[in-house]
Amino acid sequence: METNKEGLIEISVIGEIASPVVGPQAYRITPEGKPVILPGVGGITYNVKIGDNAIQWEADHVEPCVSIKNKDREENGALNLLSCIGNTAKVITGDAKGSTGIVTGKHGGIEHILVDFEDEVLEKCIIGDKILIRATGVGLVLKEYPHIKIMNTSPGLLQALRIKPNKEVLHIPVTHAIPAAIMGSGLGSQHCYRGDYDIQLFDKRHVEEYHLQTLRFGDIVAIMDADHTYGRIYRTGSVSIGIIVHSNCATAGHGPGVTTLLTSAEGKIVPYTDKNANIGIYLGIGRFRKRPAKNKKRRG
Repeated sequence: METNKEGLIEISVIGEIASPVVGPQAYRITPEGKPVILPGVGGITYNVKIGDNAIQWEADHVEPCVSIKNKDREENGALNLLSCIGNTAKVITGDAKGSTGIVTGKHGGIEHILVDFEDEVLEKCIIGDKILIRATGVGLVLKEYPHIKIMNTSPGLLQALRIKPNKEVLHIPVTHAIPAAIMGSGLGSQHCYRGDYDIQLFDKRHVEEYHLQTLRFGDIVAIMDADHTYGRIYRTGSVSIGIIVHSNCATAGHGPGVTTLLTSAEGKIVPYTDKNANIGIYLGIGRFRKRPAKNKKRRG
């Protein structure tokens, strides 16, 4: 597929590892009226990785691995807008200085960028360490597919997605095809170049029918009848492709978050099921990161 990647700029944006935050009201109220206290966004999440189930955790909106934010509002806007999934992130302060990771998601509302690092790097990182992202991808276009719009996607990730072109249609592997009717928080956004919106899991029939209990961080999913060309709307026949970026949630209207990658108002995207449609597999990160082989001692 021919793109305009040669014309894209690469630009530095910066944030720092964000502390978890808790407001004055510690309780969250479930749709059943049950008050719960759970870990949430921010910080360094040591045991939650790309490839893990996004539903099973005793948490609310938990973000895998490392969450970063710029404390200056306008600069954080640039960090969230210009960073793209698949971009390289580099630690530039602290004991982990020089280590690199990969951008894996954008979380709206809290306005965090999520980054995957190796375990050895996480052990050296602390809250406040600065992370520089070599941002590229905004403006990426598929020259032969004008009815398909790309967002939040680095050229490297686009190449890794295992897309199958077929005339004017793109066949894209996904782990799940999800009806737009159950999408919740994040609807009404003016654009989809940052943030995410949530899959509601409060209807057991839909969860079972669409196997939503198996959603993993990093899964590529299709949202059917969802047009993200200029904000998130319901449009029959349209298709949007996104990535699972944060965990399930306890509060009404919320659930696992989806950051948009591609969208077609005219339905020029045809999703097909592939259980391996996960950026962890495509990029070799998270639970799919290859560990260096240990040297074996010779016998004799």
